[in-house]
Amino acid sequence: MVPFSRRSLLRSAAAGGLAGAAALTLPGTAGAAPALLRSGRPVLTHGVTSGDVRPGSGLVWTRADRPSRMHVEVADNPEFRRARRIPGPVLTPDTDLTGKLRIPAAAGRVHYRVVAEDLAGGAASEPLTGSFRAVPGRGEPVRIQWSGDVAGQGWGIDRATGGMRIFSAMADREPDLFLHSGDTVYADGPLTETVTLPDGRVWRNEMTPEKAKVAETLAEYRGQFAYNLRDDNLRRFAASVGQIVQWDDHEVVNNWYPGEILTGEVGEKYSEKRVDVLAERAFRAFHEWQPLDPALAVDGRVYRRMPFGPHVEVFVIDMRTYRGPNTANTGRRTPSRGGRIDAGASEPILGERQSRWLVEALASSRATWKIVASDMPIGVLVPDGDTAWEAIANGEPGPPSGRESEIAGVLTALARRRVRNVVWVTADVHYTAAHHYSPERAAFAGFDPFWEFVSGPLHAGAFGPSELDPTFGPEAVFARGPDRDGASPVEGFQHFGEIDVAPDGSELAAHLRDQDGASLWNTTLTRA
Repeated sequence: MVPFSRRSLLRSAAAGGLAGAAALTLPGTAGAAPALLRSGRPVLTHGVTSGDVRPGSGLVWTRADRPSRMHVEVADNPEFRRARRIPGPVLTPDTDLTGKLRIPAAAGRVHYRVVAEDLAGGAASEPLTGSFRAVPGRGEPVRIQWSGDVAGQGWGIDRATGGMRIFSAMADREPDLFLHSGDTVYADGPLTETVTLPDGRVWRNEMTPEKAKVAETLAEYRGQFAYNLRDDNLRRFAASVGQIVQWDDHEVVNNWYPGEILTGEVGEKYSEKRVDVLAERAFRAFHEWQPLDPALAVDGRVYRRMPFGPHVEVFVIDMRTYRGPNTANTGRRTPSRGGRIDAGASEPILGERQSRWLVEALASSRATWKIVASDMPIGVLVPDGDTAWEAIANGEPGPPSGRESEIAGVLTALARRRVRNVVWVTADVHYTAAHHYSPERAAFAGFDPFWEFVSGPLHAGAFGPSELDPTFGPEAVFARGPDRDGASPVEGFQHFGEIDVAPDGSELAAHLRDQDGASLWNTTLTRA
């Protein structure tokens, strides 16, 4: 990359790279006249957050309103006594004025303070502060939250109802780590100004130009992430916890797969119908606006392993990038010699390389509890139209077929290598549930029993529990959702999950919680 000079940066901004930022209404000022942010000091427009915390460091993210240099002060106390100041990157229009900086994180709670310094005169923005927990040491408990699905099904930010208040309920419980299970935005879900609720009340969405249509351009995809960070609750939460973020489909378009060409009613909404083109734009915006370090990903994109102390390691998978087309999903794969079902099915959802990486990564982990952060559940039937399936399950009660063969390959390999204490967490289906999978109930017996915990949505339409495919022997020990599809956030069916790992790693307690933080169901697993 050719380095920017101060003069070239200012010239590119004047040429129109900051047209959107110049007319931006700051978060929390809905209805006010747009502020011309180019005058005076720089402004950090969308808060601060952190993510991809590693032993000894964490990643801090922010965004400014103009070309400027990011600086971060780091301390082990909220008063910033003996703080260390670290210069960061220049925030440029090339990254939508977002930037990330990896900062030291030795132990305990790390406090950081971010400013942006103007390139022309050195004037600094008002500082914004945040904090995250460094990777814990021995004898320390760990609290992890997870969920997904933000601003979907027409439910955006309604300040009269408190906005995305589930994020404040989550922050109140002081998590050490948050796993965002995907659908971080709904780029394919335009908002309308008002929605009439079943009881006659009117939901009033805060609007931006980017949320008035489906996203197609890079600027429109960027606007999806910018919109969510207008919410006070989300900004508060984001500033209080380190995140591990993955993507699913709505960052691009519903149920997408590589090589897809949009047709029918969906295609009519798009001028660009090549999903691969849309996905690249969306993925660039995703990486710009999320505290995600692509250097840690195996493929430089999403799937990666994240150790979090001696007792926890998170394995983030990507069921979107390497899948085959959504079909009837029933192709059979012949078991290999010895009766094993190999990873690398003819109808993939992880792809052979990622499947083998997942097995090897889990098998080599020294963590007591191995948490697989999945963007889709294993046994839930998720249709794509009338003849295709979107997820793993295919409605066939017999042995694994289609995408199930690939997952069966992973599960049988883990059993063969005696990998213990594996727990799957996910969202996607817009309700909360606890699924126990067992070979005693399954169509084949080549795997060890395991739990899959589902929780969502964070702020989107809620749906009733779906049917389970019997291939892997799932039992819905608990499930909660509304009795109608698309229920609004004010109807009480927003959810998040929470995992507490004991200081000595002997137990893992899983809670499924409602949007106020109340526990709906829980179980405690004992280390094998």
